[in-house]
Amino acid sequence: MNFRFRAVLLGWSLCATAAAAAPVIDPAELAYHEQPGNSVPVTLPFRDEGDHPVTLADIAHGRPLLLVPAYYGCSSLCGLVRSSLYGALGPVGAGGYAVAVLSIDPAEHGDDARLAQAHDRLALSAVPGLKPHYLTGTATNIQAVTAAVGFHDRRDAASGQFLHPAGVVVLTGGGIVSGYLLGVGYTPDQVRAALARAQAGRLAAIGAPLLLLCFHYDVASGRYSLEVMKVLRLAAFMTVLVVMGVVGLMFRREHS
Repeated sequence: MNFRFRAVLLGWSLCATAAAAAPVIDPAELAYHEQPGNSVPVTLPFRDEGDHPVTLADIAHGRPLLLVPAYYGCSSLCGLVRSSLYGALGPVGAGGYAVAVLSIDPAEHGDDARLAQAHDRLALSAVPGLKPHYLTGTATNIQAVTAAVGFHDRRDAASGQFLHPAGVVVLTGGGIVSGYLLGVGYTPDQVRAALARAQAGRLAAIGAPLLLLCFHYDVASGRYSLEVMKVLRLAAFMTVLVVMGVVGLMFRREHS
């Protein structure tokens, strides 16, 4: 099934098992704030899954870079974002670009990165020759990169999980934000076009916002349960009351 959720402004994923109990948060605070043309600090040091020092510039090596902000302890959507990307890259093939997964959790280290890499082994088999880098780093360096690409997150105190948007940032070989692949369910054509645009140094237009408040991915069912349904039920109830009020007013005027 192709879960195509192009969450741009108000659509965001809750990668937390206890998201339903989380305090009310304005979705716009955690959505990607798209910043095409922004320069990313690609020379900051991180460590890869082998615990070797590396920079985003080292990984890109002048090629377009698909950057996936996520965290390895995520029990919900982060793995789906990566597998969706690798699945879309299958028909595209490896070569001409690089992939880096950046943990947004400064407490994660090489062991966490290696576990995520092992978890992705089956999905990666769709793209022979592709070797994504699974990075960890300091809070300062992570924040510098995520701020540059317009990525925002918040840690839920009760569950310890992160609330954050789902998606992939597409960088040019020089570390400029070229565009985004938002949500999950990317298609080969979308990825191919994003890579071609980054290769040419062009910038994608900022997408139009969707009128979605939030959603939570349920691993057990493989579906999204919309928290917004609660709001919609209330809105529907209020609409019924308004309509009844208008009808009643018209009825009174007609018989007055």
